[in-house]
Amino acid sequence: MLSMTTHRAHVAVFDTLADWEVGHLLVELRTGRFTGTPHEVVTVAESLEPVTTMGGPRILPDLRLADLDPVDSALLILPGGELWDAGGGAPFIAMAKRFLAAGVPVAAICGATAGLARAGLLDDRAHTSGHVSYLAATGYAGADRYVDARAVADGDLITAGPDSPVQFARATLARLGLASDATLAAYEAVFHDGDASAFGALTQAA
Repeated sequence: MLSMTTHRAHVAVFDTLADWEVGHLLVELRTGRFTGTPHEVVTVAESLEPVTTMGGPRILPDLRLADLDPVDSALLILPGGELWDAGGGAPFIAMAKRFLAAGVPVAAICGATAGLARAGLLDDRAHTSGHVSYLAATGYAGADRYVDARAVADGDLITAGPDSPVQFARATLARLGLASDATLAAYEAVFHDGDASAFGALTQAA
């Protein structure tokens, strides 16, 4: 089990990665501006060759997936992307299994939830995605555990749909115990609802 003094998060990167889906979470992890606990954000890929996101930026991975050990991490983040709908991503899902077996959280959004579904990792866990029919197309057996919510955390697994990057960040930060419920509620109010009156609570947290 990871020591709580290890503040390092790993994010899977690959061609077609959906940049916007993990942006909120990565910023809050890296800066720790509202949580007081900055994390080193490490990009992980199958090779160290540059990858190109869906939005166009090129990323030079920090670490090969084969060299990642859950004991060195506080979190594995699986972004969405065209990779998943093409049936790819199996090596990342294999690593997600290792993380979950080690008791280290995994946060998956959008298409990455389909990868988890194909591997049976959602069959016995409450989860969400873009829509239950999207996951049903994978042939998975977990439709009865689907929750119609913006983000869902069940134990060490956090899932969200493509329209919920702020809720994805909130649920993941909550699972990691990085901020109070009040701070996270204010965070969502500001960055999702556009409620300027909640900004004061965030500045107090900062």
